[in-house]
Amino acid sequence: MPKRTRAGTLLALAVTGLALGATLATPAQAAAAQAPGFLKAADLPPHPGSAWTAGKVTAGVPEAVEQDRCLGMALGGDGSATWYREFHTDLDTSARQVSVRLSTTAAAKGRFARLNKDIRSCAARVEKADPETEARLKDYGALRVEEGAHVYGLHTVTSRGAADVRLLSVGRDGRTVTVVDWGQLGGFRDAPVKAFRKTTVTAVNKLH
Repeated sequence: MPKRTRAGTLLALAVTGLALGATLATPAQAAAAQAPGFLKAADLPPHPGSAWTAGKVTAGVPEAVEQDRCLGMALGGDGSATWYREFHTDLDTSARQVSVRLSTTAAAKGRFARLNKDIRSCAARVEKADPETEARLKDYGALRVEEGAHVYGLHTVTSRGAADVRLLSVGRDGRTVTVVDWGQLGGFRDAPVKAFRKTTVTAVNKLH
């Protein structure tokens, strides 16, 4: 085969291979590529004893969120375009961000309001589901970022003395709503509220 012909053939095969590779991208990879911007490990409240590790941005809703008494009713599998990213440390602290893109701005406003309502009533549902658990909610107020954000804290104590604290925030930019969920063992005084507020602002700004 002449060198010029061989070179042309190899180039054609290379182009075909690249096209085939793009065609063979999995639906999950394609969905993740369309996701809004997400937090990075460095955006989370610093942990004094361990660095944060970030998982991949993944399409869908994790089972733990669907079953969650604070978020499950508004972030369950309803067919919306949803993505999440999980974070962990080497100790007892973990976090998760879930973002959902709605079909219209009006639908996003509704989802934002629903999530805030569900979080505000979450402590009562926790206690109703488990009378041996005491739950208390704190409202840390609104943040001025894009179309708005709000920060909450939830402290639970079981009859066996196990105590957990969560920081939850909801934010919106256009048709996209995001929830950031941080948790560890301990009480409200152990929660890095100021740093979490900054994390929430970063999360909403990254939704563009």
